[in-house]
Amino acid sequence: MRHGMVNRKLGRTSAHRNALFRNQLASLIDRERIITTLPKAKELRPQIERLITLARTDSVHNRRQAARVVDEAMVTKLFDTLGPRFAERPGGYTRIVKLGPRRGDAAEVAILEFVDYKLETEAKEEAPAKKTKAAPKKETKSKAKAEPAEDEEEDAAPKKAAKKPAAKKKAAPAKAKEKPKTTAKKKSGK
Repeated sequence: MRHGMVNRKLGRTSAHRNALFRNQLASLIDRERIITTLPKAKELRPQIERLITLARTDSVHNRRQAARVVDEAMVTKLFDTLGPRFAERPGGYTRIVKLGPRRGDAAEVAILEFVDYKLETEAKEEAPAKKTKAAPKKETKSKAKAEPAEDEEEDAAPKKAAKKPAAKKKAAPAKAKEKPKTTAKKKSGK
């Protein structure tokens, strides 16, 4: 009978499993997004949800209960930033996104992240991209009025040509340096 067999063992002893989950909880609180296997993500989700629920109401008792699972630095981040962020949300603080099989062992890999998580690189790229796209449009309009379109094509061609020979020149001296090192004469023992 399978009574009471609720959690996955993940091929580890109970102490190893607890240490694994503590480390993953600390990483998730710190980075707000981790990549792990799908069974580990499914086991970790209820634990982080419980910690976020504790962090929604800041009290000494709740901080001590959270400190039993993660270290003190993570407890402060949990109660100072994550708890207030999810104060109005009634549960469901995380999402699991499946990535597919891992290349080495074909294990199902998933991303476990907070629901309101946004990549910093995407936010940084969007703002400058809009500015750079707007600037060339203004330039092309002024150039189109002043100069014909053929001049623009001629200007673009030398720029590309100038970049390619520079890369070849860098590779050529490296080969020349290697040749003197490999030439060695054999001595005869007679």
